[in-house]
Amino acid sequence: MEQDDFKYRSYLDALDAFDEELEIELDDEEVSFADLSEGDKLERQRYFKELFRLQGELVKLQDWVVHQKLKIVVIFEGRDAAGKGGAIKRITQRLNPRVCRVAALPAPSERERSQWYFQRYVSHLPAGGEMVLFDRSWYNRAGVEKVMGFCNDEQYEEFFNTVPEFENMLIRSGIILVKYWFSISDDEQHMRFTTRIKDPLKQWKLSPMDLESRRRWEDYTKAKEKMLERTHTADAPWWVVQADNKKKARINCITHLLTQVQYQALEHPLVDLPARVHNPDYLRGPIPPEMYVPEVF
Repeated sequence: MEQDDFKYRSYLDALDAFDEELEIELDDEEVSFADLSEGDKLERQRYFKELFRLQGELVKLQDWVVHQKLKIVVIFEGRDAAGKGGAIKRITQRLNPRVCRVAALPAPSERERSQWYFQRYVSHLPAGGEMVLFDRSWYNRAGVEKVMGFCNDEQYEEFFNTVPEFENMLIRSGIILVKYWFSISDDEQHMRFTTRIKDPLKQWKLSPMDLESRRRWEDYTKAKEKMLERTHTADAPWWVVQADNKKKARINCITHLLTQVQYQALEHPLVDLPARVHNPDYLRGPIPPEMYVPEVF
């Protein structure tokens, strides 16, 4: 392969990586780039540049987590459509899924409902050298379960009595615990729900529970305030992310997350690509044409 051709193909590969980001952003926006003002275009460029820089730091953090056998749990809570999933996607996008994984548990089964409340979350906790991001967590009991009547008053109060002890046990075991609440305004949630209703690619994100949560905005507010009041502790504090602006929320959250671990960039040995072995006796067998995926593009 000639050097110039290699450089050009490398350039195209780099553009593909950038396009992946643009596709994610297109999923979030209903405007074409041509319709953006010059100021907004510059702001997007600033956002992407900073996001890529932070994702590079996340890779360094990942290496440090593996090297030091750290155990990290990051909890993402917030109202429906607050942007938790988008932030998680940007954090995990460049990372090894064997090191950094997402736990997004469905509604508990009949068997799980008969267990100790925290039991089904314990199996998702990290081993040494792992990070786990909880897209909603055991704090479901303080939010949706309380508001929707899925737990009784005794279970609700027992949760508040137990959760500080449970989290202190995690911390004493060596887990680094970080808790984020993504905060959005009434008007912003209304706009995001309306966008999802109108967009067939986003309608799957809306469940009957989401729609009911919209109707019960004030009930969720009261539950959130009580949760923060009773579970914000010195050892396991809550960090509130202002999330009306998705891009700012992502950048601010990732920046803060990187400050929660004193990591260092590790030196990696230079990789020397070995020469390919050529055997003169090897003949590549033909693949039947019907096995190929049709080239429609």
